[in-house]
Amino acid sequence: QVQLVETGGGSVQAGGSLRLSCAASGGTGYRSYMGWFRQVPGKEREGVAAIDNWGVTIYANSVKGRFTISNDNAKNTLYLQMKSLTPEDSAMYYCAADRISCQLLPEYPYWGQGTQVTVSS
Repeated sequence: QVQLVETGGGSVQAGGSLRLSCAASGGTGYRSYMGWFRQVPGKEREGVAAIDNWGVTIYANSVKGRFTISNDNAKNTLYLQMKSLTPEDSAMYYCAADRISCQLLPEYPYWGQGTQVTVSS
């Protein structure tokens, strides 16, 4: 079983930066592919970025050039560095894990509880 715990959310002004962390434990073989998603009330969960064990990354067009996903395998921690934030980036952010590639589709079987990001104008 995989456990995921996100931290690092908060409130920031437009143009600011935040770094989200996702501490992972258990089920090492089920964490070969990991991703960050976000969701606002009333909308579907949206894929933001994903990374595999070989460091290959993929980003949603809306965050390319502003967000960077990385994975520190020694610390079992996934990161999402976010810069040039806008109010449209406000959402609950979740990390997810799977042993097969789901890329930016919300089909991962393992999810964290989420961390809130609020960007004010």
